[in-house]
Amino acid sequence: MKERAVALLRRFYGYSEFRPLQLDIITTAACGRDCVVLMPTGGGKSICYQIPALLTDGGVTVVVSPLIALMKDQVTALTANGIPAAAVNSMQTEAENHNILQQLFTGRIKILYISPERLLMEIDRWSRDLPISLIAIDEAHCISQWGHDFRPDYTRLSRLKELYPHVPVMALTATADRLTRDDIARQLCLRDPATFIGSFDRPNISLRVMNNPGKSQRLRYIAMLIDRYRHDSGIVYCISRKSAESMNNELLGMGYKSVVYHAGLSIEERNRAQDRFINGDVQVVCATVAFGMGIDKSNIRWVVHNNMPRNIESYYQEIGRAGRDGVKAEATMFYSYADIITLQGFVDESGQQAINSEKLKRMQEYAESSLCRRRILLSYFNETMDHDCGNCDVCLNPPERMDGTVIALKAMSAIIRTEGKVGFTMLIDILRGASKRDLIDRGYDRIKTYGAGRDLSYPEWNSYLSQLIQLGLIDIAYNENNHLKVTAYGAIVLRDRTPVTLAQYKEPERRKTARGRKEVIPEPELKPAERLLAELKEVRLKLARKEQVPPYIVFSDKTLLEMVRVEPVDMDSFARVEGVGEKKTVKYWKPFVTAIRKFKGIAESLGTGLSHEETLLLLNAGYDVNGIAETKGIKPRTVYSHIVSLIRQDKLTDFSAIITREQYMRVMTVARENPDGMWDILNSEMPDGLPSVALAISDFLLRQKEK
Repeated sequence: MKERAVALLRRFYGYSEFRPLQLDIITTAACGRDCVVLMPTGGGKSICYQIPALLTDGGVTVVVSPLIALMKDQVTALTANGIPAAAVNSMQTEAENHNILQQLFTGRIKILYISPERLLMEIDRWSRDLPISLIAIDEAHCISQWGHDFRPDYTRLSRLKELYPHVPVMALTATADRLTRDDIARQLCLRDPATFIGSFDRPNISLRVMNNPGKSQRLRYIAMLIDRYRHDSGIVYCISRKSAESMNNELLGMGYKSVVYHAGLSIEERNRAQDRFINGDVQVVCATVAFGMGIDKSNIRWVVHNNMPRNIESYYQEIGRAGRDGVKAEATMFYSYADIITLQGFVDESGQQAINSEKLKRMQEYAESSLCRRRILLSYFNETMDHDCGNCDVCLNPPERMDGTVIALKAMSAIIRTEGKVGFTMLIDILRGASKRDLIDRGYDRIKTYGAGRDLSYPEWNSYLSQLIQLGLIDIAYNENNHLKVTAYGAIVLRDRTPVTLAQYKEPERRKTARGRKEVIPEPELKPAERLLAELKEVRLKLARKEQVPPYIVFSDKTLLEMVRVEPVDMDSFARVEGVGEKKTVKYWKPFVTAIRKFKGIAESLGTGLSHEETLLLLNAGYDVNGIAETKGIKPRTVYSHIVSLIRQDKLTDFSAIITREQYMRVMTVARENPDGMWDILNSEMPDGLPSVALAISDFLLRQKEK
């Protein structure tokens, strides 16, 4: 089974080995055992149910997903690799869905994606007539009330085990703690499921948190990312529709290609925005958390959270949309206490206040931490890392410590003198001696600490007050209009003048730009490898536009980087590049190899017999004549002519998949008894071109006998 699985991986996906746990999961499912699979976004979950579908001779693999974007994305990628797949969902007409279901029952579809709602409508009829080899439940955390995205429709999926008791069920999710994992197995009625937990470490993603840098600095930072990855894509996640709209308008005003995505838009508007982003027509999408589920776009190089997410599960899933190809990516979170106030309101309105409040607290602890951020994330998912990652802001720029005792005393004294009736902004205004009307009307300009912190800027005070909250000296009274209070511990520090150590404030990176205009940055001088990569991306883009698919469906950035490393100059070497399957070898080798040969200064022609070599490659991969014709876009007769040439050149010696013994003997008999009329007789009995193959085989056998 392992050999077959690796052969299928190489043939259809172009990879020579599986990632950790994938093969174990595949063999477990293929042996008929239920399993729960926990792998991070971009960790390779889809391979775990797609390969078992190819390993089985009969039956269909049904993939249950609530994400139409995932269905479309996966089906496009599978068919591009030569795997018969389809989806049934509400975005298609009933006629389209009916046609797909007809193909399903005739055995022409190997993998079917379907929503839980539609599956439950169809399943009673299917249980009588449709052989199913595997049921995969994607986004399985949706079935658990302990999960971060509970969906009541998912709970009805327990019926699957009633109707298909002997069919293995694979439950997959990117984010689930132990409580949620156990609940998934219970809700789906899984029988002695094997549990697989992949590593959550995504070392290629650099992690960073910035404490309320202000609107202008946020925009400068996002603009810097867009410019740094000008040929790739990024996502800005926002807490509300209004803030997503605002961010999009700001970026458009700066001259960047941006779109907005949120649930308030029509389906057509959302689909148009998503398609423009997937196809690379825009550089960035400004979106609420409704965006991105199921998108497999491989060249998202950065994700920015304009606001703190409500829990670590959501945060980890969203940053996981960057760097899915394993290439360097960046994830930055902007964080402020205003976010916590807003999110706490969401928690209070939820039906599970206790658990959601605890999840929000853990998210806040991550944002405020001065420890390695990756270790905190991995610890949340019960994974231990015994060293700092070296690729987060805390590791790369350890905070410089300073004596913050005076700062702490000034802040706490001001809170006490205002009787704990001011919030974050008002306290900073008092300390900095602002002349705002509401401050003066309330008499705060007459307290002793008014203006005591003029020596510090607003961002500095914002940073230091946040740290005082993290240290437990100050607390936010959410039930009193978010006023600041001195804690019991803070009162002791204030009374005893206990030393307080704070992290030194650092000025964020700045870019000098004209207001409202994008800074014009010249294209950097590229190294040879970078120039070749840019040319291969251009080839990919032209092919993608011609085929009307996203560029990453043609090849991922990681595969293009492998081409840059290997520099294949013929079909054979191109076929050996990691990420290049057999169908894509035949389909794409010429334009990419031509570009590489031109880059290397190789002037010789690619030759004229290569179409025959493509046919040989597909024959060796197990394609039949009709499959080769379909893949290459030629007629079966032409394929037979290639086969004749290959036999005459002694390049093809196994004919069992091309012609039966009975067909061969029939051709030989007619050729002997009626040589003048043989073509008229045989062309009515067998495919046009097959008699020529039989004659070529006869000549081959004579040559072998003479040798």
